[in-house]
Amino acid sequence: MPASRKLAKKDASELAKKASKIIVARGKKVSEFPGGKAGKAVIEAMLGPTGNLRAPTIRKGKTLLVGFNEEVFDRVLG
Repeated sequence: MPASRKLAKKDASELAKKASKIIVARGKKVSEFPGGKAGKAVIEAMLGPTGNLRAPTIRKGKTLLVGFNEEVFDRVLG
């Protein structure tokens, strides 16, 4: 899939279902959700104001990181 393709609600739902843990960063606010579900709160957290998936989105193993927070990146990505 090309990097320029915007990922929307459906894509967020598919990613959430495949993850065992979802960590969403919105500025300094960090939320953690269990994976395997694509509930409304999880999907809303994963999407930005334009309705597209927040950037960056990184999958490391079964953990999905959405948005940027330096502390979370250091902890999860080492």
